[in-house]
Amino acid sequence: MAYWLFKSEPFKWSWDMQKAASTKGQQWDGVRNYQARNNMRAMQIGDRGFFYHSNEGLEVVGIVEVCALAHHDTTTDDPRWECVDIRAVKDVPKPVTLEEIKANEKLAKMVLVNNSRLSVQPVAEDEWAEICRMGGLKGE
Repeated sequence: MAYWLFKSEPFKWSWDMQKAASTKGQQWDGVRNYQARNNMRAMQIGDRGFFYHSNEGLEVVGIVEVCALAHHDTTTDDPRWECVDIRAVKDVPKPVTLEEIKANEKLAKMVLVNNSRLSVQPVAEDEWAEICRMGGLKGE
């Protein structure tokens, strides 16, 4: 299993909206960055991801799961753009802020710390475990 981070501005698509979406999942559409698109192309069913509120909040607030492989993004006619579908799995009991992530030397190499603008990014297994620990998630 691989781990990822999905960034969303809460006023456009919030964690509460993601949780309210059907358990069949919601396409992670509107991504117009080749690196982020390529990250989605690499995803497998069952991969887990952090749901991160960007611009407002600046924090990891939830866990999602990839439930459909990369496919055409239906918000555009341009065949270059693809997306995956994700579904909400659980809340992060204690949201983990960007400030806390940057202050943790175990997370110094994390993409979020070094390339904060990338909307869909990989998360290393040890980074996943550390953020889960910080957020009060046991057994993730």
